[in-house]
Amino acid sequence: MQKTIVHGLHHVTAIAGDARENLAFYTGVLGMRLVKKSVNQDAPDTYHLFYADGAGTPGTDLTFFPWPDLPRARPGTGQIVEVMLAVPPGSLAYWQARLRASGRAFSEPETRFGETALPFEDPHGLRLALVETGDPRDFTPWAQGPVPPERQVRGLHAVRMWERDLAPTEALLTGLMGFEKRGTEAGWHRYGVEGGGSGALVDVRVVPEGPRGRGGAGGVHHAAWRVRDDEEEQALRRRIEAAGLQPTPPIDRFWFRSVYFREPGGVLFELATDGPGFAVDEAPEHLGTSLVLPPWLEARRREIEATLPSLPAP
Repeated sequence: MQKTIVHGLHHVTAIAGDARENLAFYTGVLGMRLVKKSVNQDAPDTYHLFYADGAGTPGTDLTFFPWPDLPRARPGTGQIVEVMLAVPPGSLAYWQARLRASGRAFSEPETRFGETALPFEDPHGLRLALVETGDPRDFTPWAQGPVPPERQVRGLHAVRMWERDLAPTEALLTGLMGFEKRGTEAGWHRYGVEGGGSGALVDVRVVPEGPRGRGGAGGVHHAAWRVRDDEEEQALRRRIEAAGLQPTPPIDRFWFRSVYFREPGGVLFELATDGPGFAVDEAPEHLGTSLVLPPWLEARRREIEATLPSLPAP
């Protein structure tokens, strides 16, 4: 019987500052579609904003909890320190011009494992990089977006983590989750699952004397890895529990079901099912246009809406 593994990134969730600034940057500058406007189900006094491709395809979601009063995050060990986003080959000149026009600074392009990457930060300090890749992946353009379809962000490419010790994290990735070592370059160890294409990669750097990371605005809250369905999620959860990593019970997030655990170095991981998806409660053409609450929070709608800042239509 084939071992259950993850199938790449499902989404990455980060912490933002002001919600309006976050929305303006990700929809107006990066041209991603707001596919779900909801709330943090564990702290419903703040939004949970989901940006993705035109259909909210698993693997394209970058999501945010906006908390404007939090201090900035401090990058460090036990933390995801950068999120890489896939863009089509030959598009970085377009993106440099677009970022420059928006007033957003960026670093010089650099080569990472044979791919060209453009590092920069979002308005609240989240470290990002646009990576040119021709790898095939599921993607639906956002036809009404401000970026031409042939230049649009294709989804999550990889995440980069700092750790004090490589061996325990590598054992989890390769022994339980199905990753294979893809190489080492400039101090970064790259791992890939199912061939290691775009969206199925994680890079780890060992910083043995580095400070522990501190959460806050501009920091990553967790990375979610794709499992196809409840059966795969439960099978992998059992193996993670047997390894002593204390996963949560499955949690119904309405658009997917989640299991959370901390990998040995301290980074919060999630297993997230591909379905039922964002169209379960909104028509595909209307994704992200209204505040959507899971059924168990609907009775508190008036109270919740009173605590949230108004957001303009993207």
